[in-house]
Amino acid sequence: MKYEGTNRLMLITHQTDKWDEASEARLFLEGGGSWVQLRKKEGLTESVALALVEICQAKGACLTVDDNLEIALRVGASGVHLGQKDMPVDEAWRRVRSARAETGFLVGATANTFEDIRRAASLGASYIGLGPFRFTETKQRLSPTLGLEGYRRILAQCREAGITLPVYAIGGIELADVPALMHTGITGIAISGAIVRATDPAEATRAFLEAIQSSL
Repeated sequence: MKYEGTNRLMLITHQTDKWDEASEARLFLEGGGSWVQLRKKEGLTESVALALVEICQAKGACLTVDDNLEIALRVGASGVHLGQKDMPVDEAWRRVRSARAETGFLVGATANTFEDIRRAASLGASYIGLGPFRFTETKQRLSPTLGLEGYRRILAQCREAGITLPVYAIGGIELADVPALMHTGITGIAISGAIVRATDPAEATRAFLEAIQSSL
């Protein structure tokens, strides 16, 4: 599934005592979500990724895989998301093209600064995950938090530089943060804890989608 401007909410899976990644994806899609990023730092297998691909494809949704390009390509995922310590974006594209999977494939990149975004854009990134917004326990090695002012500043720099990549805010975001974050100029929001730890993840998804839509 190719990136579309209507994909403004991304779920980043994070296994909990209550939900595994497949259950989280199903509930997110039930709530109206259309983009799942499979993040499983330990124990990611082809069978786990393939199950998520099948769940998302059945709903016409997008499934990207965090960090692992080879698995993403083998299971027919929509793309890969690369952290700052993963392979460079241009190297990922070389491997994608050698696998003849370029059409519609996404190579996302993590950023914490404007310079990170400029570099990723120059290497061909499809979109940016910019953060963290605030401290989050779902990621072990955090870059400096940005807050609202950080997003305003970096998005203004992007506009001045003519960089038009989709930018998603990430990191400890709660429902109440959505209006102010959307008004900074970001494209959308990537959520983990506020959905996967909710009593009803499907309902939490609907609430985030409604908040994003009302802030456009």
